[in-house]
Amino acid sequence: MNYLRPDRLDPLARDYAAGTLTGGARRRFESLMRESAAVRLAVEVWQQRLSTLEAATPPVAPPVGNWAGVQRRLFPDSPQLAPPAATRSGWWRWLVPGGARGVAAVSGWAVVGALAGALSCVAVLRSTPGWMDTLQANQATPASYVGLLHDAKGQPTLVANSRRHGTLMTVRLLQPLPVPAGQVARLWALPDHGAPILLAALPVTGTTQASLGDTSERLFKSVRRLAVSIEPATTAPTRPLTPFVWEGDCVKVW
Repeated sequence: MNYLRPDRLDPLARDYAAGTLTGGARRRFESLMRESAAVRLAVEVWQQRLSTLEAATPPVAPPVGNWAGVQRRLFPDSPQLAPPAATRSGWWRWLVPGGARGVAAVSGWAVVGALAGALSCVAVLRSTPGWMDTLQANQATPASYVGLLHDAKGQPTLVANSRRHGTLMTVRLLQPLPVPAGQVARLWALPDHGAPILLAALPVTGTTQASLGDTSERLFKSVRRLAVSIEPATTAPTRPLTPFVWEGDCVKVW
């Protein structure tokens, strides 16, 4: 089975990033990630999408009364337990060596913690019922060239994308780019053969759009890498003048 087909890769990458791909399927997919830059990029794109949804979802604490209900269901015959936010003395008295009672109490707290977390998740989902619709609406990725760059530590730094037959490229910085005064950051396409192609001057942070000299299909057809250099702003180079500070893969998504 060809897992690199977009109609198969995209949902697998989504499920892996969301944590719902498990067991043997997850292990097989991780093997693909080690072998294919396209698979790694698809996962990182979905991780960025999901992190954006997470940041847009306001945290909602479950009602305080839920805690007492959980305790009554788990320990119907035990004295009422204090929640984990209780004072240190109230918490540690359950950890005093006391045979089976201490072990049972610790195990009980683990279950209580898990259930409390589940209640929090339910509260968040109920408060934002449209989040799944938003996720599903974003699943249809148009045919595009997508690049994801990293810094020297392997941290994602920049996402660039352009429609397959478009002449515009959108660049979003995932972290600020330190550029000294009097210098400018430039984004380059690195084709398999020939000289690097200057794509855009970059801002220090945020998102920018750049006009391309040709359609993406022609410009990126043999490009598998993108890179960023920082150079004097007074120059108009036809090739990079300094070592690259960020680099990454460029793949076609269709």
